[in-house]
Amino acid sequence: MLNIARYLTVLFLCIVLSCRVDAQDSIPRPNKKKVWLVAGGHAAVWTVSYIALDKAWYSDYDKQSFHTFNDGKEWNQMDKAGHVWTTYQLSRASAATWKWAGLNPKTSVWLGGGSAVAFQSIIEIQDGFSEKWGFSWWDMAANLTGAGAFIAQELGWKEQRIQIKMGYWPYNYPSDLVARRNELFGEGSMERILKDYNSQAYWLSANLRSFFPQSKIPRWLNVSLGYSSDLMLGGMENKWTEADGTEVDRTDIPRTRRFYLSADVDLTRIPTRSKFLRTVFFALNAIKIPAPALEYNSDGKFRLHAIHQ
Repeated sequence: MLNIARYLTVLFLCIVLSCRVDAQDSIPRPNKKKVWLVAGGHAAVWTVSYIALDKAWYSDYDKQSFHTFNDGKEWNQMDKAGHVWTTYQLSRASAATWKWAGLNPKTSVWLGGGSAVAFQSIIEIQDGFSEKWGFSWWDMAANLTGAGAFIAQELGWKEQRIQIKMGYWPYNYPSDLVARRNELFGEGSMERILKDYNSQAYWLSANLRSFFPQSKIPRWLNVSLGYSSDLMLGGMENKWTEADGTEVDRTDIPRTRRFYLSADVDLTRIPTRSKFLRTVFFALNAIKIPAPALEYNSDGKFRLHAIHQ
């Protein structure tokens, strides 16, 4: 259920846009009204998400006793990278709302990370009772990794020196694979941005100035390590069964892993007096800025991209 979680992550970041505008100037003591507002907002998102998921996804499949599902090798681990990104960004956004409510930084960090893991756990537990899916320990490990990355940096450095970001570059599918793409990842552009593993990349984006504070490196300049994989037409392999029962074997198409080195921008470190821009930069910082990139792939080849996200 990672795709629904991604939709809700985007929604949560949009909510932050509406409540974090004055977070930089908030008084560092709890504001009871804001605390209740944030707590109520979290509860509402969880409740609505649970009901929506139950009706939209789980109602079409029989329920079973709780069971697990080993999906660690699916999609060349791109879905696991997505779980890390999703939980990291949910932690970041949730912590920002608690800080806006006036809670101290340490409490905000723990509540943010805990809220993100709790939300993802609701989805994982629902999967565990579904005939089609199952509870995935791999997903939970990825969720804990994302939240842990946020919490550890805030507690250790009091800042996010290494951000986890997502990039999207539409994969150019051959005409004979477009129908399969639409079946797997949808026909709409927004749907494919959130679902198409072949077009996504996930990045560890490190701020150089944070590690070399005495240098003259621009405060906003980051260096990023990225990972993507493409030509994946099924979870485990490029085989599938059509609706009419026809077996399709496209194992002639190799599933390729790609690793990147690229520049990036930490938008939150761009100086501005505008509260609105600070908030917009906070939300957009979940996305990797397009830049030149050096690629090394599982075919053993290097490739230089003039621009990549």
